[in-house]
Amino acid sequence: MPLSGFDIFVIVLVLVVIVTIAMGIRTVPQGYAYTVERFGRYSRTLTPGLGLIVPYIDQIGKKVNVMEQVLDVPSQEAFTRDNAGVTIDAAAFYQILDAAKASYEVSNLNQALLVLTMTNIRTVVGSMDLDQLLSHRDEINERLLRVVDAAASPWGAKVTRVEIKDILPPQDLAGAMARQMKAEREKRAAVLEAEGLRQAEILRAEGQKQSQILAAEGRKEAAFRDAEARERQAEAEARATGMVSEAITKGDLAAANFIVAEKYIDAIRALASAPNQKVVIVPIEAAGLAGTLGGIAELTRSVFGEGGAGLNKPARTVPTVTGGSERP
Repeated sequence: MPLSGFDIFVIVLVLVVIVTIAMGIRTVPQGYAYTVERFGRYSRTLTPGLGLIVPYIDQIGKKVNVMEQVLDVPSQEAFTRDNAGVTIDAAAFYQILDAAKASYEVSNLNQALLVLTMTNIRTVVGSMDLDQLLSHRDEINERLLRVVDAAASPWGAKVTRVEIKDILPPQDLAGAMARQMKAEREKRAAVLEAEGLRQAEILRAEGQKQSQILAAEGRKEAAFRDAEARERQAEAEARATGMVSEAITKGDLAAANFIVAEKYIDAIRALASAPNQKVVIVPIEAAGLAGTLGGIAELTRSVFGEGGAGLNKPARTVPTVTGGSERP
């Protein structure tokens, strides 16, 4: 059955309605933001998810990536404050916070950020010496981040990090730095070795000092003990002498004879045991020695009593010698 004109009109109308509805529905993926333009002018921004626009009046303008992105800064040469040329590689990380500003405030955001980063790298490098540049990389990153982020703020972008990947000095300068580092390390090694020898000598001297102090303390203690022993010996001899004197005062001559005989025998023993003499000639009064020995025996009997079995025997007679006695 042929279609009438009305049927064709209805079909076309349905198709137009379907196409119009499809044109008004937009799906925005996660991590992106779409700008909506009405008659070529920015109207609003569609966030991730399902979005609706007015067909034939609104249209999608820019599809902006709002995830954090990496901008690779190519190698470039720069000169430090002390006129040393270096080659620097860097990378910048940024994120778009305002899709409208990133789309309509700057024509090419990536190119603008790249030129801005490279320019500020030259500025920062030119304000520092080579040694400071090589040892203060964190400071360089912080200064670049602060400057570049402030400049990118009107474009709706947030610069999160700026990292210096590598700093390469010239080959001849790198060789000189290597020799300087070697000399510095050798110097520190020599200083540490000298310090170790110094500490060893100090410790050795301290040990000798402590040893001498302990030896002196030992000699002091020994001298003190010897003096104390001599003092006690002198006290004992004084008491013995006092007792002998008291006995002599009472008329007991045996005690005196005992002391004289003891001293006499000790003197003879000392002469006989002298290391530098082989022969000792001692004049002896036989009668005096006999009397002395008799006095010793009498004193012993008076002290221990007459009842001792061995003490009741008569004293042995000492032969009389008219001349000197020679004893090898």
